[in-house]
Amino acid sequence: MAYVVLAFNILLLVGGQLLWKTGMNKLDTAKGESVVTLLWSPHIWGGLVLYGVATVMWLYVLKKLPLSLAYPLQSLAYVLGMVAAVYLFHETVPLQRWIGAGIILIGVIVLAWK
Repeated sequence: MAYVVLAFNILLLVGGQLLWKTGMNKLDTAKGESVVTLLWSPHIWGGLVLYGVATVMWLYVLKKLPLSLAYPLQSLAYVLGMVAAVYLFHETVPLQRWIGAGIILIGVIVLAWK
């Protein structure tokens, strides 16, 4: 069960970052919008809510799993975030970042190996 909660925690963290990125992309400084405008952004607030729920889930994970396992497994958020950036924001990711993501995945496999 702890691994399922950890997986949802990771998804919520990535989802929060995606909402924040969307909110920041919508900020139009050319029209005089400032950081204060972000206080009214549903994307920013949505990201904060996802992070809040993820934090509660993380507390559960910390109770059930060793930190030396759970924290490195959470690095999957970096890989998912990068993949999401390609598909949702059409970002170009250079080869060295894909190699880095591959190294993270190999590390996660090694950590999870019993």
